Amino acid sequence: MRVVVQRVQEARVVVAGRTVGEIGPGLLVLAGFAPHDDTKSLDWMARKLVQLRIFSDEEGKMNRSVQDIGGQILVVSQFTLLADARKGNRPSYIGAAPPPLADALYQQFVRQVEGLLGQPVPTGEFGADMQVSLLNDGPVTLVLDSPPS
Repeated sequence: MRVVVQRVQEARVVVAGRTVGEIGPGLLVLAGFAPHDDTKSLDWMARKLVQLRIFSDEEGKMNRSVQDIGGQILVVSQFTLLADARKGNRPSYIGAAPPPLADALYQQFVRQVEGLLGQPVPTGEFGADMQVSLLNDGPVTLVLDSPPS
C-alpha cells in the first residue's frame, strides 16, 4: 500500500459537479493498493495516519497528530500511485490491485481509519473521475509505503 499524505487547511473531492467529500483542517490521503495488501498492511497504515505527528504544537514543532488537533481525514483512492514509469514513457499499472480487490481494500481501509479516528471519514468515489482540491498547509506532503507483509 502506498499513500500520499498532505497536511491541509481544507480539501474537497468533486465528482460530476457534486461534492462527495470535504474536510477542514486535517489530512488529505491519496491511497493506492497493491494485490498483496492485506488487513495487516491496512491496519499499519491506518494507525500510522492517525498517530502521525505532523501538526505544530505551541512551540511550532511538528509534534501533534490529526487526532491531537481534532482534525479530519479525507481518503481518496488513486491507483496511479502504484504506477511504474521506469521503462518507456507510458506508465505500467501492473503493480496496482485489480479494481474489485482495490475497492474492497479501500472500503476496509476507510472503516479502519474511522474506527481509530473516532469519526466519519469522507471519501472520494472509487473508480470515478474526480477533481480534488486542497489548501496544503506548510506545505507538508509525505509518501508512505506499508511494510512488506
